[in-house]
Amino acid sequence: MLTVRMLVELMMENYAVIDRLRLRFHAGFNVLSGETGSGKSIVVGALGLLFGGRASPDLVRSGFDRARISGIFEVGESPAVRALLDPAGILLEDSELLVEREILANGKTRAFAGSRPVTVSLLKDLAGHLGDIHGQHDQQRLFDNKQQLEMLDEFARPGDCAAETARLFADWTSARAALELLDRTGQERLRLADLWSYQVREIEAVAPQSGEDSRLDQQRRLLQNLTRIEENASAAYESLYDSPQSAVSQLRLARKRLEELCRIDPALEPLCESLAAAEAHTGDAAHTLRDYLGRLEGDPAQLDEVESRLAALEKLKRKYGPSLEDVVRFHETTRAQLETAENTGAHREALQARAAAAASAYTEAAHRLSALRQQAAGKLEKSVESELASLAMERARFRIVISSCAWTAGGCDEVRFLLSANAGEEPKPLDRIASGGELSRVALALKTCVLGPAVIRKGPQLTLVFDEVDAGIGGRAAEMVGRRLKHIASANQVLCVTHLAQIAGFADHHYSVEKREAKGRTIAAVEELEGDARTREIGRMLSGQITPEALRHAEQLIKLGAAG
Repeated sequence: MLTVRMLVELMMENYAVIDRLRLRFHAGFNVLSGETGSGKSIVVGALGLLFGGRASPDLVRSGFDRARISGIFEVGESPAVRALLDPAGILLEDSELLVEREILANGKTRAFAGSRPVTVSLLKDLAGHLGDIHGQHDQQRLFDNKQQLEMLDEFARPGDCAAETARLFADWTSARAALELLDRTGQERLRLADLWSYQVREIEAVAPQSGEDSRLDQQRRLLQNLTRIEENASAAYESLYDSPQSAVSQLRLARKRLEELCRIDPALEPLCESLAAAEAHTGDAAHTLRDYLGRLEGDPAQLDEVESRLAALEKLKRKYGPSLEDVVRFHETTRAQLETAENTGAHREALQARAAAAASAYTEAAHRLSALRQQAAGKLEKSVESELASLAMERARFRIVISSCAWTAGGCDEVRFLLSANAGEEPKPLDRIASGGELSRVALALKTCVLGPAVIRKGPQLTLVFDEVDAGIGGRAAEMVGRRLKHIASANQVLCVTHLAQIAGFADHHYSVEKREAKGRTIAAVEELEGDARTREIGRMLSGQITPEALRHAEQLIKLGAAG
């Protein structure tokens, strides 16, 4: 089942010269026209913000604290869109997605999808599945070799090969950087090796163990308080066991008296058993205390040893701590650094081998990528020439020259687009030979070809926006551009801002943009035109004035457009 994707509705509030505007768009070819400066491109700019474009506080209407743009997109059951929305917990409503952008006067922006806050980067990811905007600045991209390479790759779709080339380039640059760092810091490492060696020897001479200082501190407290401990332990032992009035003696006496009572009243037997257990537990405690007293040693030399060991550990903690665990970790790290410094030669050889292997793998991947580009370039040349022929440039020849350049993450190819607009002329770089009208048609042809299969499937697939793609053309060329846009609109929703009646005549839906004054302020208004209103607007576009001749010509253009 074909996935339908199109812009259903666009709403703007306090945006530039727009007070409050709500536009309903349709499938097919939608045209926006109006006088120069009427605000036609504002609509395109608003859509660009919903696609994650850069926002500016200058876009907020004067006197208001925020501007808001909302768009409702019909996305059907697109798995690609669902894959982006599901992790964010965004739900669709009747296969429609609400996308919103809010611009505050202080420059901050907020983005929403499905009424949930999202990042602008998510809007950019969604944009690739919702629509594509081709504006006048895109024509200037044609002069930049880097942008030309990107367009070729959009057509070639190298996918895994391009990703593998980028990964291998990163491996190669990483190995080279490590080698350069090793050489640059070699002398410094040798100087530091003496310090690291001293630090390792100092720590190993003490040989600290994790938790050792806590155990020694406990032992020191015991040795420092040995006399007091012996006195208290002896007194406790005597109270429990070793005196006539000891706890054990008293419990034994009480138990014997109870045993005599039990002969008279057996109900007291449980109490007698409890006393027997207490007597046994007290005896065990006394024996444990006796053993403890037997282990106590009063050797002053032992305390000196503990004090000396703790002092050595404290010295290490002050230098490499603060804890003994930190000292142990410092020793391990420093020892590893020392081993690396002592094995710089072997380390350099390993890095050199890694760099050589990465370079070899990168070269192979880059060559595969170049082969894919060369193959795609031939196909794109033929496709663009075919498109240009349909745009009244039948004799144009389009060539793509791929040459070698320095290694980059994108491979080692430099791309140049060449054009011969007239028979008998050698193809030359676009910025040297193409007129404004020719450049507009080349841009449209490339856009059509790069989009690929999406433009030939039936049913709306994508919202394609063309902002004044008619710059510098007129007459038959304008008519051919209109026909091509009409053809693209058979498979996609097309929104086109135009000054030319020859293009507007092919529209399925026509919108007029004009500025008005209300309450002393200028506002932009948009009206969908039908019937006579559309005829008058196309007549105005033809002659600047609505005359009977212009209206007759406009009617002819509308009939021509309806016939396709």
